[in-house]
Amino acid sequence: MSGNKDRPRLVALFTDFGGHGLYTGQMEAALYSAGVSQPIVNLMSSAPCFNPWASSYLLAALCDVMPDPTLFLAIVDPGVGGERLPLLLKAGRHWFVGPDNGLLSQVIGQSQETQLQVIDWQGRQPSASFHGRDLFAPVAAVVARGGPVSGKMLRPSDVVGADWPEDIPEVIYVDDFGSAITGLRATRYPQNMALSVPGVSLLPAARTFSEVPVGRPFWYANSLGLIEIAVNQGRADHLLGLKIGDPVQLGAAT
Repeated sequence: MSGNKDRPRLVALFTDFGGHGLYTGQMEAALYSAGVSQPIVNLMSSAPCFNPWASSYLLAALCDVMPDPTLFLAIVDPGVGGERLPLLLKAGRHWFVGPDNGLLSQVIGQSQETQLQVIDWQGRQPSASFHGRDLFAPVAAVVARGGPVSGKMLRPSDVVGADWPEDIPEVIYVDDFGSAITGLRATRYPQNMALSVPGVSLLPAARTFSEVPVGRPFWYANSLGLIEIAVNQGRADHLLGLKIGDPVQLGAAT
């Protein structure tokens, strides 16, 4: 895929590396060492660990809040060093570099215009366990500089996760406030819809926290456009026993 005038304005890191380890800094250093001049944003370092399925829905939702064009360096890669392919994706005006394990599938599925290719890696042999630093970051730097990346083109139907559903009724992330984000896009569901999690029925949505009493659980359309389960001044994960992967049931509108 050849470079063009849509050079990224910034580089966004999306990883499951955690906030206190030694990996995110090495990624940033690798990008700068390879000549990246754009700002680098640590967009998310707490993506669901080892979980491309849940992470793919978060990544797709975050695209809408980033400036055009952004280059996403997306690493949730439990198969690192194995047979999964490295991918370069142009979706709309955004760029994505990451593994072919489903992580990019929802971005592809929600984009009307895509260019997709395998990365034909020409650099030095990467370490077996840190392709984020040794393969994906150098390729992202080439894209950031407007250079070409070689590799065969793919169809969207070729990637892992091409058959995954557009929405998933389950918890995909629990934030630091204990609120549970689901894989459901709020615009697809009425605000008076009944929603429940195991053992608890939540009444129709509130617009924001202050509309419900302190300590009460509710659901609402969060700032990413996803349905989120929260407790006003409390933790939904503790009160409702929620964790990533837990199912959410949709009921009839009231």
